Amino acid sequence: MPISTEGRDPVVKRVFVAPDPGRTRLRFATRAVLGIGLAVVLCGLLGHSLVGAVTGGLAALLALFTVTDATVRGQALTTALLPVVGVPVLTAAAELHDHPVARDLTFLAVVGAGVYARRWGPRGHSLGVFAFMTFFIAQFLRATPGQLPELYAAVLLSVAAAAAVRFGVWCYERRLPVPPAVVPPGGTGLARVTTRQAVQATAGAAFALVVGQLVSGQRWYWAVGATWWIFVNTTSRGETLVRGFRRVLGTVLGIGLALLVAVPVHGAAVPTALIIAVCVFGIFYTAAVSYTWMMLSVTLLASLLYGALDMLTPGLLVLRLVETGVGALGAVLAVLFVLPVTTHAVTDAWIQRALRCVHACTAAAAARLAGADADPARHVAELEQLLARVRLAVAPLVHPLNPMLGRKRRARRVLGLLDDCAREIRGLVAVAADPEASHDARLAAACWRVEGAVEALVTGGGRGGAAPAVAAVSGVPVVAAVPGVPLVTPGPAGLAGSGGAARSGGSATVAAPGDSAGGAALAAPAVPEPVLPMGPAAVAGAADPAVRAGATLPDAAHAPLPALTHLHGLERALAEMAAPLREPSGSPLVGA
Repeated sequence: MPISTEGRDPVVKRVFVAPDPGRTRLRFATRAVLGIGLAVVLCGLLGHSLVGAVTGGLAALLALFTVTDATVRGQALTTALLPVVGVPVLTAAAELHDHPVARDLTFLAVVGAGVYARRWGPRGHSLGVFAFMTFFIAQFLRATPGQLPELYAAVLLSVAAAAAVRFGVWCYERRLPVPPAVVPPGGTGLARVTTRQAVQATAGAAFALVVGQLVSGQRWYWAVGATWWIFVNTTSRGETLVRGFRRVLGTVLGIGLALLVAVPVHGAAVPTALIIAVCVFGIFYTAAVSYTWMMLSVTLLASLLYGALDMLTPGLLVLRLVETGVGALGAVLAVLFVLPVTTHAVTDAWIQRALRCVHACTAAAAARLAGADADPARHVAELEQLLARVRLAVAPLVHPLNPMLGRKRRARRVLGLLDDCAREIRGLVAVAADPEASHDARLAAACWRVEGAVEALVTGGGRGGAAPAVAAVSGVPVVAAVPGVPLVTPGPAGLAGSGGAARSGGSATVAAPGDSAGGAALAAPAVPEPVLPMGPAAVAGAADPAVRAGATLPDAAHAPLPALTHLHGLERALAEMAAPLREPSGSPLVGA
């Protein structure tokens, strides 16, 4: 059983042994080095100063890193829009350079607008990040109005160079299937997560700006930058806290490495260029698997740029660490006290969506096996995206520093069972794709059981109407396949109870026709429990009334065993998931 190892394996192992299907991360990082290198070379050939070349390189980095639309066409459009938001922000940052109050208020407005733009999906997120970083780069390089023409040219040229590499020279995404877009939970007003985060990020940035300026009147923007990036790709309070910890840890490690590498190099052209290329590769290669390692690469890159600008000293590195701590503190205070979004609420929403996607995958596969024109593969892709969001949401619970051991254990168990569900779904879809696969009534019965199990988990009960009742016998879920045929089961019906296996005195529960999985049940005299075989045969025979009476299972030699095997695995995983989801110790992962 694949169990999530987040928080247990060494960080180094997670980075260098982490799977890279299709070498996507390798290609992503290599292409970034080529695109950014081309942008910097072109800036140099056109006679731009070092400040212009650095601006161009960072603009190309952002164009290649932040644009994440689902389609290549969407990525190209978002890339073309980057200068549209970047140039005005760059103008404002340079023009307000000598007007601190107006500059600071404008910076905070950019922070709030950039986070709020996430409500419009990946494109809004990309444009918000580019706008913020353009203002940040202007502070980093101390841009003045007189430098604006050169900086405009550097941004436009570098974004064009990055686009040429991404969409012309090496557009490997054209050969990849289009990933499904996972829409975040909606809402209106302050009920919308992006709205609450925009308020939080602005409040945290304001704290970081004020305290950061007290620490340093010149490098205060590091604190604001730390606050901003801690809010990127997070939703809940727990996610933000974990990301803040990882940012500080990565900064500490990066500063230690900078003292050993960047300070001795001290801006020498050739070694600085080579190490910067390595840092760029590290940022892109590790971003998907370890924020700590990505921050190490970012910190070393920033140190090398300061060395190239002849401003790097050990004291400057220490100041960067202090400002990063100030920014992390601002983010922590904001998520704790300003419109907090709890980890439980976010985890609940994503787990429920993943479970409903499991049901959608099963229904589509069953329809395909029945001969309908259904495509379960798209649901599988969506399930993978949702599971990635579940892992991100649950990450605070499985973090090594989480003191709530009970919740950590249960969260790991839920992740493992969701991985089981995904594995069985992939197998079921592969069977359904086989043109030789034939329909069997027991497949439909098993799919009904999966639907009932999902409904019981996400609602505390099952679907209404003539639906099967869900129970557990010897740990194996068994459901009446035919509406109207009662099923005698030991204990409370459905997964709405504590795992579906609890007993209640000397009575048994009989699911009445038309009752839901967790709905009303009729008390009946106790009867001996039917002894059912374990494994796929148990599911194959669950639809036979003779089996429910304890008779021998019919010969299943010609049954579609692969599909039934995967459906049985789904049922078992869903039945076992009830206990960790409903366990009363501590705060539940999903509300009962």
